[in-house]
Amino acid sequence: MEEATKIIENVVNNIKSVIMGKDEQIRQMVCCWLAGGHVLIEDVPGTGKTILARALARSTNVHFKRTQFTPDLLPSDIIGHSIYNQSNQTFKFMPGPLFATIFLGDEINRATPRTQSALLEAMAEGQISIDSKTYKLDDLFFTIATQNPVDQLGTFQLPEAQMDRFMMKISMGYPSPEDEIRMVKNQNKEHPLSALQPVESHERIAWVKQQVPKVQIPDEVHFYINSLVNKTRQAPDLKIGASPRATLALTRAAQSLALMDGLDYVKPTYVYHLIRPVLAHRLILTPEAQLTDSTADSILDEIIDAIAAPVKSA
Repeated sequence: MEEATKIIENVVNNIKSVIMGKDEQIRQMVCCWLAGGHVLIEDVPGTGKTILARALARSTNVHFKRTQFTPDLLPSDIIGHSIYNQSNQTFKFMPGPLFATIFLGDEINRATPRTQSALLEAMAEGQISIDSKTYKLDDLFFTIATQNPVDQLGTFQLPEAQMDRFMMKISMGYPSPEDEIRMVKNQNKEHPLSALQPVESHERIAWVKQQVPKVQIPDEVHFYINSLVNKTRQAPDLKIGASPRATLALTRAAQSLALMDGLDYVKPTYVYHLIRPVLAHRLILTPEAQLTDSTADSILDEIIDAIAAPVKSA
């Protein structure tokens, strides 16, 4: 576990050198990647969403592709397409940017639902089917999607099925005055991202990812996770609670976070820290609840308060 934790620390610290004051968001993104999930970053433009994604790819020296989602973007623009070769009368498949190890879909909610849905198979199965053929994606395939808040003009809300495919949804937030001043000073001559060097490799990150399922989960933590998820299905203010996929996501994310801290078992505190980024975006409020001040986060706060965390392994 020590070697895996050291590798993770190298990556996290390298990203911190270009992203000021966002330690929690950096840890959440790395945690999500190692847990085999995908992440959705929602915030207003200019808060560092794209830089965070690029910094992760550069730090690990993996194949990275970015696509700016727009209303006229087609599914073939990200999946790829076949080109007919007249010389030998065959079709040759030209892979799209989705075949990268880390794929950044910038402003995903500006594309139409048809194009958004093109991500579903890749995110769920790690493969792409086109022209009756199936292409396997990288074992470390990781989708980082960014979106503007839904009240921004020119956006299409992601459907529930696709929201459920994202293991986490995180928000960058504005930097503190001190961090914003540091950021401006660091970019006085050139952007620090341009000088960022890899500190780990694809092979070593893949090895770390294989260690995540080996982290032990005490029975009382399993029960705690299941109780939290089940409570969302019973909440009167929720039309749709968390799915079984959410249970698995919360479990695997907790294992990943424990490994990042050098532990070989999951503590309830990891579940507590992850429940909002893992569950909140999957919950659908009732029409009545939407007319009040209730939010998915506030409902989760009530659920957390109602279910006592196990003390034995805390």
